[in-house]
Amino acid sequence: MSPSFAIRSIRKTDFASWLPLWDGYNAFYGRSGPTALPADITQMTWQRFLDVYEPVHALVAERDGELLGLAHYLFHRSTIQLEPSCYLQDLFTASSARGMGVGRALIEAVYQTAVETGCRRVYWQTHETNGTAMQLYDKLAEKSGFIVYRKLLP
Repeated sequence: MSPSFAIRSIRKTDFASWLPLWDGYNAFYGRSGPTALPADITQMTWQRFLDVYEPVHALVAERDGELLGLAHYLFHRSTIQLEPSCYLQDLFTASSARGMGVGRALIEAVYQTAVETGCRRVYWQTHETNGTAMQLYDKLAEKSGFIVYRKLLP
């Protein structure tokens, strides 16, 4: 059975439809209201998707003109392999579209794009409390065993 939606690259005209998904993704991770991302970050992120010289890309799931989900990914070099790596940075499905296979389709589309670009590795991270998403991720990839450390700098 084929899905009732299509996966495609973001278009310049998608901003108004993409923004609620982006805001929903950020709210899921606690970035809303007083902790929301500054508007200039959202605008720069959007511009990067449209700049052919940027390594940052966006896919969306669409049905009947409505955006159902997003996947943002970027390519980078690595010190442990010759080919570039693909980092799936953001993945989000609208609550109205959950359970339809949107997340799986977006991940598989990133996989396909990575293969076409010469990547041999796609990776991502999620919060340890994101159990629902991890049920899907466990079917599509393997846990690396690595723990992420970070320090925000001034």
